[in-house]
Amino acid sequence: MGTIARTLRWMRDLVALPVLFFVAIASRVSHRRIDVGIGPLPLINNVFHRRAISAAGFTSETFVTEVWYITDQFDQRLDRTLLGRTRPLRLAFLGIYAFAFVVFRYRSVLVYFDGGPLGLGTSFLWRIEPHLFRLAGVKTVVLPYGSDVQVMSRSPNLNFKHAVSRDYPNHRKRHARIRSMIDVWTSYGSHVVSGCEWVDYMHHWDTLLVAHFCIDDPIQKAPISASQARGSAGTFKILHAPNHRAIKGTPHVIAAVEDLRREGYNIELTLAERLPNSEVVRLISECDLVIDQLVIGWYAMFAIEAMSLGKPVICCLRDDLVDLYSSAGLILGREEIPVIHATLLSVKAVIRSLIDDRTMLDAAALAGPSYVTRHHSVSYMSGVFQKIFRSVLRT
Repeated sequence: MGTIARTLRWMRDLVALPVLFFVAIASRVSHRRIDVGIGPLPLINNVFHRRAISAAGFTSETFVTEVWYITDQFDQRLDRTLLGRTRPLRLAFLGIYAFAFVVFRYRSVLVYFDGGPLGLGTSFLWRIEPHLFRLAGVKTVVLPYGSDVQVMSRSPNLNFKHAVSRDYPNHRKRHARIRSMIDVWTSYGSHVVSGCEWVDYMHHWDTLLVAHFCIDDPIQKAPISASQARGSAGTFKILHAPNHRAIKGTPHVIAAVEDLRREGYNIELTLAERLPNSEVVRLISECDLVIDQLVIGWYAMFAIEAMSLGKPVICCLRDDLVDLYSSAGLILGREEIPVIHATLLSVKAVIRSLIDDRTMLDAAALAGPSYVTRHHSVSYMSGVFQKIFRSVLRT
């Protein structure tokens, strides 16, 4: 960004600052009709969080300032306002407008470590956004989703550092801001949630989960086993979603499949890239095996959706994270997680063993839906959110 653009942003923030203080104070006397606002990032998980929060007995809605290709099923599309439709105004003032919208409408907000509306392209307002929410009397529940907390100097995972350097070389330029965002929101957010490998980068949390990702409650029925569906001579269909190729280990997956084909295995590999969620779910339902990521060390939404549909999943699970969540009483050890462990170096051997002996495939498929129900269903997360927002909204 050029010097002139940076200067204009600073000037805009300076002019907006007293306005935001006035807006925050004025909003305290407003009748906020909704308990929880969820946004502003257009993550599909927000849709399920809303369902869970509503099931917990709180009024809630999602709000976004943009949409991505995954889904556009959000309640408040602030990008469709007059400011949102006019690109120069959107870039300059949409975050400020959205902040005013939020503090007059919601009693609390569920945001990520990228911040709320003022995390969108401001020069310094993002640093004081938690204080403005406090001034407005709006409670803040803060959780991570991935790159918003990944301070790579804090990661013990050298493969992950290497993958981020390859997939996102500009991530290094956000290092200082991400670190500051973690500190600001951890110190001044009303309630902080952690899980996955995000614990590597955070220094405090009020609620720990194996992951906050959730989906609709799985239909509890025994899945058709891989051997039943295809027969011993059929094509073995693998699905992989390489939205972050180095981080997901995509080159190793492709190489493993090609090697196994040369060995005579009848394998079909589908790469699901930049597709709407509905299409991804359809592809999951048609495959025999889902390969998630082989680097980070924990699973996320893609694996959860596959498990809920009774599909076996390969994913890298770090031993120290398994130990943490077992010690915290969140899982009953590695044997409870119906995920087949593999790394960059072992994925070919794991795939080969699964095709040769499909017992593990069928066991993982059978255990998946019940595991999702226990740890990642809307029903489970509604209980988690009920505790959080009962505490937050009564203080």
